[in-house]
Amino acid sequence: MADALISVLLEQLASVVYQHTNQAVKLVLNAEEDVKSFSSKLKDIQAVLEDAEKKQVADTGVENWLAKLKDVSYEMDDVLDEWNTEILRRQVEEKQEKEGENALVTKKKVCFLMSSVCFCFGQANKVIHRHKIARRIGELNEKLTLLIAAEREMYGFHQSTKGGPDDQQLIQRQKTSSLVDISTIFGREEEKEMLLSKLLRESSPKVGRFLVIPIVGMGGMGKTTLAQLAYNDEKVTAQFDKKVWVCVSSPFDEIKIAKAIIENLDKNETQKSSNELETLLQCIMSHVKDKKFFLVLDDVWTENPKEWESLKLPVIMQSCAEGSRILVTTRKQEVAKMMGANSSMIYLDKLSDRDCLALFNSIAFLDRKEDEAAGFGAIGEEIVKKCKGLPLVAKTLGSLVRYKKTRKEWQDVLNSKIWELEKIEEQVFRPLLLSYYDLAPAVKRCLLYCAIFPKDYNLEKDKLIELWMSQDYLNSKENKEKRRKGQYYFESLVMRSFFQDFVVDEMGNIERCKMHDIVHDFVQFLTKKECIIIEVVKGDNQIVELRGENVRHLTLTRVPYGPLSFPTSCDRCVNVRSLTLLDSSITTISPGSVLQMKCLRTLNLSWSGLTELPKEVGELIHLRYMDLSYNPILKVPDAVCDLYNLQTLVLIQCSSLEKLPKAMGKLINLKHLYVLGCWKLRYLPKGIGSLKSLQALDCFYVCEREAAALKLGDLGIMDQLQGSLEIRRLGNKDDASETEKAQLGNKEHLSHLEVVFQDEYGVLRKHGVDSEIVKALQPHQNLESLGIEWCHIGTTESLYWIKSLHNLRKVHLRFWLFCEFWPPLGKLPSLEILEITVMDKVKKVGVEFLGIEEEETETTFSGILFPKLKRLSFYYLSEWEEWEGITKEEDSSSSSSSEITIMPRLSSLQITECPKLKALPDFLHKITTLRTLTIESCPILERDYQQGVGKEWHNISHIPNITIQSH
Repeated sequence: MADALISVLLEQLASVVYQHTNQAVKLVLNAEEDVKSFSSKLKDIQAVLEDAEKKQVADTGVENWLAKLKDVSYEMDDVLDEWNTEILRRQVEEKQEKEGENALVTKKKVCFLMSSVCFCFGQANKVIHRHKIARRIGELNEKLTLLIAAEREMYGFHQSTKGGPDDQQLIQRQKTSSLVDISTIFGREEEKEMLLSKLLRESSPKVGRFLVIPIVGMGGMGKTTLAQLAYNDEKVTAQFDKKVWVCVSSPFDEIKIAKAIIENLDKNETQKSSNELETLLQCIMSHVKDKKFFLVLDDVWTENPKEWESLKLPVIMQSCAEGSRILVTTRKQEVAKMMGANSSMIYLDKLSDRDCLALFNSIAFLDRKEDEAAGFGAIGEEIVKKCKGLPLVAKTLGSLVRYKKTRKEWQDVLNSKIWELEKIEEQVFRPLLLSYYDLAPAVKRCLLYCAIFPKDYNLEKDKLIELWMSQDYLNSKENKEKRRKGQYYFESLVMRSFFQDFVVDEMGNIERCKMHDIVHDFVQFLTKKECIIIEVVKGDNQIVELRGENVRHLTLTRVPYGPLSFPTSCDRCVNVRSLTLLDSSITTISPGSVLQMKCLRTLNLSWSGLTELPKEVGELIHLRYMDLSYNPILKVPDAVCDLYNLQTLVLIQCSSLEKLPKAMGKLINLKHLYVLGCWKLRYLPKGIGSLKSLQALDCFYVCEREAAALKLGDLGIMDQLQGSLEIRRLGNKDDASETEKAQLGNKEHLSHLEVVFQDEYGVLRKHGVDSEIVKALQPHQNLESLGIEWCHIGTTESLYWIKSLHNLRKVHLRFWLFCEFWPPLGKLPSLEILEITVMDKVKKVGVEFLGIEEEETETTFSGILFPKLKRLSFYYLSEWEEWEGITKEEDSSSSSSSEITIMPRLSSLQITECPKLKALPDFLHKITTLRTLTIESCPILERDYQQGVGKEWHNISHIPNITIQSH
């Protein structure tokens, strides 16, 4: 973690030296020299940090040295942030001076009678403040000098490379073999059968001459054991002419691996002494040519294609007989990806509770079965719950209690925190440390930050990325690249099995996930002095004690109703950088408590019951992230606009919030503003229009009658908008021109657009107004999801542009009360989900819906319509009677005969409350992929498609899951 912190600091220091030289804000004394000196010393330390972070596991002295280094680094980070805040403040003031009365932000009052005195006083304050910053930089430079001296004299650090000798010395990787004791294996029957099936099946054009099969899973999940089971299976032994087991580990050494393969193939082979890779590879090829070869590479870490390609295994395997196999065990999905073997990957998840208990009992009660029935077994069942399905933990805990003779000793193991058990730390955490050390420094910090959440907490991916951003873990010269970098870091942790239990949206994107309990224990073990979770005692909102002086991230749970306050004597909140409340119901935070947390970067008060935010929050100059969502808060204090570093402001579902501060244009670093569900919010302040770097605005509330309101056309300059945008209350006469000015067609990073027409003042709109607005809505062709609600148009001609959205994956159209025809969507190449709800004027759906144009006919058009559509839903279409398919009978021998395929991937069809619909179209009968059909409150369809007796039942009887019912 220190490594990543130093990397961030070095970038900041370089930036500060540049700003000192080029910006109007000038610091004093010899601050620039101190900054350069500090930077130089950090680079010296950075060279040995990897060695230090590994040695801290076994040396508390090194651990303490690292803690001091982090303290100095955090302090320097704060000082530099103050420096940069001064620059930001100056930029805002200069902007106000230039724009004068036309400024988009509220201008500070000027003292006319004493203007020169006020000016001199203000300038003097700035000079004094900058002197303080310069002095603090000098003091920190001296502290760093002392730390370097201690490092040189005491610890003998040296530069080390990833996976080098120090790694092997501190955390020894156990070499594996192909031998396995089958009597100790529990569970994995399903995974074993799947693996044997892949190993034993015949070759095919789809599989190819040989197959690479990766077994992927977290450390301690049993990958090697599963590979051993397959390697020693009698059918496998009979299937292959040659089989070889090699433990690869890290660093990846192709010479060493090649020699190990040769030694397994021929114990007497002298070529293994050669250090020429080409010679070794030729030797391997001579042994396996035309043989059915099975190679196991256990514990592969490298994801570098060049290292993999250097072994030339694909070339060697091509010389083998068909049906040859390579089995790879790895903790990293990137390895499977590198080998082009994603489709054949076997992912190992946790053991079942039954299998985990059986494994534990086999070790804990070996030769003492009578104890299992004498009360120990019940305690053992509770202990096994700590294992959370991880075989390595079950084995370790089983061996830990095996020689404990009393129930009290067993109870002590049960009641202890798992990472306080020495054997767990040694046997379980050390394998996880291997995975941890394999991460890039910045990704390590992102993983460790997850220690602020309790066990079993649902981690929201997008929110987590913004939290990382608030702590400057996603350092990037280009701000717009930070989210992309966060996405990459998240995927890196996913691919290494640190996250699990994924919840995906309807288009397959990960929305939420959890950490395995053992991984959670692991990250808390590594951050036990920095991250603390406290459950507040009921009836006492005052936090009495914080353990440790270096708390950086504080999470409070179950804080009861009332104001939250810290004791005025509590000086341990001073360094807190994250404050998170969970399952709480506070009304406010006391001003004194806010002022104690001057280093705060992240403030998460969502779902906390907050009704008031004190104005003192404006003094948290380092604050980057503030989440007030799902609270009955009435207003956001004006002082929030002084938070020049604020990047993310979350106000989702603050349903009592009526307005935002007018001076929000001062928030020049604001990247993400979330206001969806703030139904009483009449408009967004005009100052937001000056935030050209705004990247996320989830909801825009159209308001034509307020001069202070942001106009829809002001979005025109915000080309960096990304993610989702919802536009509400459209439908007024000027909205078409404002929509055109918004230039949605230029917003290439926008993936989801939701448009809700609404009569703000209860006046019935004319169809023509909505038609012009719809024409002007035309988004960029990168759009993936589109929703339009309460649109008053009679035809879909104004939606002509939808045919150009080739990346569109989802469409929902709701409450088009005057529309008689559905838009032509059949030729959209990427459309997967389509929902149509409440179109009271629609009576007949014809071929125009399939996308066949007027000038085309069923005999002239050929191709695939709705080529990727998977889910189709219709709700509350009260007048819908006919759904036409391709009805023209054609002579298949005719040269003019067309070939039309419709919805070849459709898997789900739902029709609800369509009482007049007479029949399903003929093309539905031919869709073999249709797995689910739901018909609800459609009396004609219910009668004709009734199971077994309906006259049309034979047309749908092939569908596996059919639900036909009346409400």
